[in-house]
Amino acid sequence: MTFLYTNDIESVYEPIEAFWNPDIERIGGIPYLATLIHQVREKNQPSFLFDAGDIYTGALSQASEGRLAFDLYSLMGYDAVNLGNHEFEYGWESLHRVQQRARFPVLSANLFYQGTDIPFCQAYTILEQEGIRVGVIGAMGVDAFVNATNPAHRQGIEVRPVAPIVQKYVDQIRDEVDLVVVLTHQNRTAPMQTDKEADPEVQRGFDEDYALAGELKGVDVIFGGHSDHGLWKPVRHPHTGTWIGLTFGQGKYLGLLRLSLDSESRAVKLVEGRLLPVESNKLIPDPKILARIAAERERSPHLSEVVGSIDVMAFRRYYRESNLGNLLADILKQASGADIAVMNSGSLRVDFAPGEVTVEEILNAYPFIDKFHVVEIDSAGLRELLEHSYGLHYGYAQMAGVQATYDSRKPIGKRLVEAKINGEPLDPAKRYTVASSAFLANGGDNYAMLKSGRLIRKSPNWLSQSFLDYFRTHKQVRVPPVGRQRDLARK
Repeated sequence: MTFLYTNDIESVYEPIEAFWNPDIERIGGIPYLATLIHQVREKNQPSFLFDAGDIYTGALSQASEGRLAFDLYSLMGYDAVNLGNHEFEYGWESLHRVQQRARFPVLSANLFYQGTDIPFCQAYTILEQEGIRVGVIGAMGVDAFVNATNPAHRQGIEVRPVAPIVQKYVDQIRDEVDLVVVLTHQNRTAPMQTDKEADPEVQRGFDEDYALAGELKGVDVIFGGHSDHGLWKPVRHPHTGTWIGLTFGQGKYLGLLRLSLDSESRAVKLVEGRLLPVESNKLIPDPKILARIAAERERSPHLSEVVGSIDVMAFRRYYRESNLGNLLADILKQASGADIAVMNSGSLRVDFAPGEVTVEEILNAYPFIDKFHVVEIDSAGLRELLEHSYGLHYGYAQMAGVQATYDSRKPIGKRLVEAKINGEPLDPAKRYTVASSAFLANGGDNYAMLKSGRLIRKSPNWLSQSFLDYFRTHKQVRVPPVGRQRDLARK
C-alpha cells in the first residue's frame, strides 16, 4: 500500500524558483502538486493521501475565510487532514463553520471546548481501500497551539497533551484496522525560509515526533508537521518500529511511503520511502485547481491592485536579520510612533521580487488578521526581549530603532553585548515603547515581557493596512539593507 503525505503547504499556489538547487528550475505550487498526486496514485493502489496541517494562510485564504483551502484539498482527493495552528487564523468559530465543506475528515483528537470534555472536532477516522483498513488519528501540539496561535483566535478552545489522548484512541481502534497512522502538528515552530532544505541552520528537526513514536504503542506511521522539517527518507523508531515522515512544507515535495503488510503475521515492512519534488516546469497544472483559484481571484479583484514597487529583492531569514524584516519593521515604527518596532520572523511568509508589488503580495507576506499594539516596557524588559530573540527559540526578531551587537557563541540569555536605541545607548533608567503585532504583544512566540508591559494603545486598523498604506503613499519603496544587528560569531 502507498501513503502520500504533505504538511505545512500554507496556500502556496504558485511555483517558486528553486535557486538553491541547480537540478530543479521551479518547484511547488498547488496546481502542480495536484497533478503529481494524481500521477502517483494512478500507478500505486491502494493509496491514501494525508496532510499534517497548516492548509491556511495568504491573501486568497483570508479573502475566502479558508473556504478556498478546503475546496482545493477536496479537489486534490485528500483522505484525511489534521488541523494546524494556521487553521485558527480567522478564529475557531470561522474554522468550525468552514471545515464542514471538506470532503474528507478534519481531525484533531486533543482539542476541546474550554473547560469541557467536548471535542472540538473529529478525533479519528477509519479508511478502507481494497480490503485494507487504516485508522488515522490527528493531534495538535501544545506549543503550536499555545505559543504559535493568536490567543484571541483560540479563546474558548483548549489543547491537552498529545500522547495519552492519542494512545486512548489507538487502543480503541487497533483491533479493527490493519495499520494505524497518526498525523501530528507538534514539532518546533517552523522557520519561514524558502531555501530551508539547503540551510542546516534553520532545520528545526522532528524531536517531538520521534519521542512520540517511542512512547506510543500500536502506531505504524507518524506523518508530522509544524517545523517545516523534511526527511528525505522516512525514519523508523528502533524500539517501536514506527515510521516517521515529513516534507519541507510549502508544497515543494510530496512524501511517498510504500509499505507491505503480511496478511498472517501482520508485520509491516518498508518497500520504498522518499520525497518527490514538485518540479513544476515538468508538470501540467491541474485544470480544476487552476479554475478554483482563478474563481477566487475574480471574487476579490482588489487583490490585483498594484500599490507600489521595490528596488531590490526583499528576502526573509529565520535566524538572521533580513531586509524584508527591516522594511516591515520600519513601516511599523513609522505608523506607530513607537521607539522600537518588532516583527517576528515567523510572521513573514513570502519574499518579494524586485518590481511591482500588489495587494495580494503584501497580504501573502503578512497574512494575519491582527492589529498592532504599542506596549511600554522598562530597560530590563527590553534587554530580556533582545536576549529572547538571540536565543533563537522562535526565530529572530526583525527590528527597527535598535542597533545591537551580540555573540551567538555565548550561553542563551547572555548573548547581548551592546544595544543602542535610535542611536542612543540603552538607558537602564528609561522606559521604552515597543510596537508589535497583537500576537506578540499578547505573549505569542513566548514574548512574555511584552505581555507584561503596559499597553499604551491599539491600532484602529489591521497591521497589514499599515503596510498597504505605506506602499500606496511612497510608490517607489527602497528596501533597507541589513546590518542593524551584528553577531560577533559571524565575520
